[in-house]
Amino acid sequence: MCAENGDFSVHVTNEEVVAALLPMQEHWLPLSNLDLLLPPVDVGIFFCYNNPILTSTTMEDCATHKITFGTMVGSLKKALAQTLISYYVFAGEVVLNNMGEPEVLCNNRGVDFLEAEADIELKNLNFYNPDQSIEGKFVPKKKNGVLVVQTTALKCGGIIVACTFDHRIADAYSTNMFLVSWAAMANPTTTILAATSCHPCFRRSLLSPRRPGSIHPSLHQMYTSISHLPPPPTTAGTTLLSRIYYVTAEQLQHMQSLAATRTKLECFCAFLWKMVAHAASRDTYSKRATAKMGIVIDGRKRLGNGDKESEAMMECYFGNVLSIPFGVKLVEQLVKEPLGYVVEAVHEFLAAAATEEHFLGLIDWVEAKRPIPGVSRIYCNRADEGPAFVVSSGQRFPVEKVDFGWGKAVFASYHFPWGGEAGYVMPMPSPLGNGDWVVYMHLAEKHLDIIETEAAHVFKPLTWDYLMQ
Repeated sequence: MCAENGDFSVHVTNEEVVAALLPMQEHWLPLSNLDLLLPPVDVGIFFCYNNPILTSTTMEDCATHKITFGTMVGSLKKALAQTLISYYVFAGEVVLNNMGEPEVLCNNRGVDFLEAEADIELKNLNFYNPDQSIEGKFVPKKKNGVLVVQTTALKCGGIIVACTFDHRIADAYSTNMFLVSWAAMANPTTTILAATSCHPCFRRSLLSPRRPGSIHPSLHQMYTSISHLPPPPTTAGTTLLSRIYYVTAEQLQHMQSLAATRTKLECFCAFLWKMVAHAASRDTYSKRATAKMGIVIDGRKRLGNGDKESEAMMECYFGNVLSIPFGVKLVEQLVKEPLGYVVEAVHEFLAAAATEEHFLGLIDWVEAKRPIPGVSRIYCNRADEGPAFVVSSGQRFPVEKVDFGWGKAVFASYHFPWGGEAGYVMPMPSPLGNGDWVVYMHLAEKHLDIIETEAAHVFKPLTWDYLMQ
């Protein structure tokens, strides 16, 4: 495979499958009701490392006594095979059961592993425009299985480690656990005990429906069965673009000062909601249009129920434990009202869903609809209804912990140009560790244009110079 553009090309030089070291008995792992809410979409992640720093002689090439791309890849593969013993779901494949629902066949088919090389230096990558620099080049397309990995050697001696996973099988929290374990297993300075300290929990009974179920009416407003969706549009929808910005700690603090009792995330989301509405206000249908914004919330802490054993299992639970509450406001109202008003609207719809009862009710809602799949209504937005986007907080993205033994990543990001009509935004901590945020955005071009012109003081294009501060 060769991916090219006007600036550089990426050549895949080797493909193989890495399976868990120990044999396992083939078995089926059902998806939980919350897994079944996810459509069949894949999510990408990539980590960029500068010229590797040798931290142990165990990774030296025996002939040259230097760390090389080959020795790094060998270390990654060995550690991956060891990590898949615990995270065996990533080595399986998704198949349909007799009800037509997806399940994981845990058969140790392995993880597709690609080795590639690119004729570009890390400092010359266009981080601001991942559609141009990352998409189809460094983040691999998943053809089979649950997970695929690609390692790419750069002309400068740097390396990019990327993977793509099936979102139906894992959420970001689960994948973060895996990445930290994999890196710890590969890092020669980490003990095996430390690398295996957090075992993933696959106990689906933790998310079992109640008998009888209890469903709050609000859930019918948030979710719908795919059988109730209108037919897809016959014309092409709005094209969404991916961009990466950084927002300084000072700007985040300023937003929060306008609504001091609320979190930085709530204030950031409110600010972005206003900016998207401002862009939509220029459309001819703006008087009747609404703008929808959803925020992904994790239910693990909400489902612990005060029991220490349950809380410990939920903390290590592998799978999707997500809900997407969202707000709907008239575009002209979002533009007119001050930021503090919009922050309170964000807080209101978030607080209503951040409860144990909400997640238990959502599990019951899916059970009542099976085997017909359900989906969040915000993902079913039509273009003529006004804009819609979802924010998923990546503040727990473990950039500093994904050190495979040659130093910390100089940059890392999720990459999710998922192909739907709704936009997607993920704010993550800056690798500089200075309180700034790095923000991945996948939004309509007209929304990005407004953000870059009207809020250029807040959203600054991510550059190599910023990362090298």
